[in-house]
Amino acid sequence: MRVASKIVAETHNLLEKQIKPGITTKELNILAEDYIRSKGAIPSFLGYKMTGDGFPAAICVSINEEVIHGIPGLRRLKNGDIVSIDIGAYIDRFHGDAARTYMVGNVLPERKVLVEATERSFFEAMAYCRHGRHLHEMSAVVEDYVQQYGFSVVREFCGHGVGRKLHEDPQIPHYRQQNRGPRLQKGMSLAIEPMVAMGKADIRILNDNWTVVTKDGKCCAHYENTVIVTDGEPEILTMG
Repeated sequence: MRVASKIVAETHNLLEKQIKPGITTKELNILAEDYIRSKGAIPSFLGYKMTGDGFPAAICVSINEEVIHGIPGLRRLKNGDIVSIDIGAYIDRFHGDAARTYMVGNVLPERKVLVEATERSFFEAMAYCRHGRHLHEMSAVVEDYVQQYGFSVVREFCGHGVGRKLHEDPQIPHYRQQNRGPRLQKGMSLAIEPMVAMGKADIRILNDNWTVVTKDGKCCAHYENTVIVTDGEPEILTMG
């Protein structure tokens, strides 16, 4: 998993340098797939099936009001956009998974706050990502943190276990739960990924059957890492 996650982190670093007005989402996808394959890995998302046909690209690229699962194409990034990129890599029977939201050129201050608060909510949750704590503690702190900015957490999609499969148990909501959920155990591998909307959390899925957007058309940000639960501080595999 460390190898797969390192490839994911390196791919993000590569794409971050290319994110600028004028580049197409297809070009970002090609760069990512070429790099992942150059390391002997396979893009985790390419052909992945949730319902119906498999996902048609190596990475998910979601712009502004697009929450997740945006399909790369000929759309060009514009100054002021925010773009969420979700990357997975599979090698030696294990997956790594991470997402980032990047700011394109000069963005509006409220969009900058959204991106930064989403990232920060992940790290707030890390204080509770420890052996013996309960899952609901991580879930609650994410929602509590972003609500102070007037933001909301998307509820229909959540984090997940990750390892030999891209999506494993447990599911990881990022909002307050009525029950405590499972107790975290040393060795658990988790993909924790807050999806935070500037407006209401209501979403809809476009006709491509993949792209998830906010119903009110307001921006959404996404931040994710693959994390290992340890005896002490959690180990974040997809940073570097």
